[in-house]
Amino acid sequence: MDQRTYSPPPPIPTGLRGRCPRCGEGHLFKGFLTLRPSCEVCGLDYGNFDSADGPAFFVMSIVGLIVVGLALWMEITYEPPIWVHALVATTLSVGLSLIMVRPLKGMLIALQYSNKAEEGRFKR
Repeated sequence: MDQRTYSPPPPIPTGLRGRCPRCGEGHLFKGFLTLRPSCEVCGLDYGNFDSADGPAFFVMSIVGLIVVGLALWMEITYEPPIWVHALVATTLSVGLSLIMVRPLKGMLIALQYSNKAEEGRFKR
């Protein structure tokens, strides 16, 4: 394990790029959404990070606003048939969700690290 001290990179751009929250150089993901066991550059253990349902919530909220707003605009402006609404909504929903979920997961993990977030516990 690397014992050097690192100046912390800014968490939002670092997470959006899928980089290590401690050094900003190593990769965070080994698959599309699967975290690596640790950073290949600084050795930070990624086992304690858990973004849970946070990325899914933000993706659903953002994509929902975009798709519903576009559907309302299309209906008021052009009055297209229902199959056009279905095609546009499905394509946008799936496409935007796949594009946004990985960067948002990386960002939430980087924010967890920079804020030293831990699981909630009851004190006795």
